[in-house]
Amino acid sequence: MRQKEILRGILAISLIIVGITHFLRPEEYAKIVPPPLPYPVGLVYISGFLEILLGIGLLIPFVSVAAAWGAIALFIAVFPANIYMTLNDIEIEGIPHNRVMYWVRLPLQAVLIAWAWWYTKKPEQQPGADRVLGEVASTIESK
Repeated sequence: MRQKEILRGILAISLIIVGITHFLRPEEYAKIVPPPLPYPVGLVYISGFLEILLGIGLLIPFVSVAAAWGAIALFIAVFPANIYMTLNDIEIEGIPHNRVMYWVRLPLQAVLIAWAWWYTKKPEQQPGADRVLGEVASTIESK
């Protein structure tokens, strides 16, 4: 179980870091937003904000299940950008420009989805949730 929690932290921190990079280099990520979608930079900011929010949520036991489902939805939502990047061989600063790596990266999205799915069980069963639930219950009882 400890390994699972370490991996949760790695996933959460990875989401937060990638989300932050959306704000540092939005024009780079906007290059891979498929043309039919409006407001590419706006979509980059939204996805970056969601990545940060979901990464934080994964670290909070009581909301971690919702955050895991949100991460799954986000991974699915951004997949067309990964396909567009691969099919059009779009170079992004900070990501090695290698067509083979772009193609290998596509199935890794399924790994990210499966990784997030691992954390979709009931929030009260998440490690540390008993402390959060106990604090909430004592707060309610004291009022």
